[in-house]
Amino acid sequence: MSDLIGPTALFGGLDDPQLRIVDVRWYLGEPERGPLAYSHGHLPGAVFANLEAHLTAPEGPGRHPLPTRAEAAATLGSLGIGDEHSVITYDDRGGAIAARLWWMLRDLGHERVRVLDGGITAWRDAGLPVTTEVPCLEPAHLTVRVGTTRRIDRDGLSERLGGVLVLDARAPERYRGEEEPIDPAAGHIPTAHNVPYAGNLDDRERLLDPGSLRARFVAAGVGDGDTIVYCGSGVTACHNVLAMRLAGLPEPILYPGSWSDWSSSGMPVAAGPDPGA
Repeated sequence: MSDLIGPTALFGGLDDPQLRIVDVRWYLGEPERGPLAYSHGHLPGAVFANLEAHLTAPEGPGRHPLPTRAEAAATLGSLGIGDEHSVITYDDRGGAIAARLWWMLRDLGHERVRVLDGGITAWRDAGLPVTTEVPCLEPAHLTVRVGTTRRIDRDGLSERLGGVLVLDARAPERYRGEEEPIDPAAGHIPTAHNVPYAGNLDDRERLLDPGSLRARFVAAGVGDGDTIVYCGSGVTACHNVLAMRLAGLPEPILYPGSWSDWSSSGMPVAAGPDPGA
């Protein structure tokens, strides 16, 4: 099963009782904007998952620490997502936030999850209906199984620096250290190459074709060996995981704490356009 689905294909399957659609719209520094956008119109049958409340642990490394797998399963089950369901997740940022839920479900061993390519923007562009009706879904049981994902913590990454390819998914100006809107230090993890997640998208905010994605990551040094991906807080780095899978490349290792964890822990920092030693 592909990791993506288009609007027309999704619309044709809306009457499937085993389908769960999840709206995960979120905006940095604007915590109320996502729920408000959902209330103004969302895909039929979609529930809302709040990044801060449903996809982030109360405490842990970084600004958006991952819940434990048991906590994630319980929370997603409370939203009506169970073992029997196929899940479609979407946002309005080309999948930048939706990829976080996609990654988390796969981390639980739930493989029947896809990202809506182009999100609600593509849905509306296709002339498909939105609603303000909030579905009432019964809680479901989501089993914690062996996941297909990989992750690494700060200490593990520190030990591997210099011997593994590291990719930073943030915007170039943040990578270079020219601006830092939220974290305590500006710059990037030494040796990291900048591959902004936004470059995975075309001008309609849909994922590039697999060949173009593959060329993009191979140009950054991706090969058969391990690659570690990070971003500001472990959210948009999941978009690079998604893009690399679509490109047919080995799935990278996610550093969930990302720059928010690294920069607040007294670790070495590099700045400028080069990876650094």
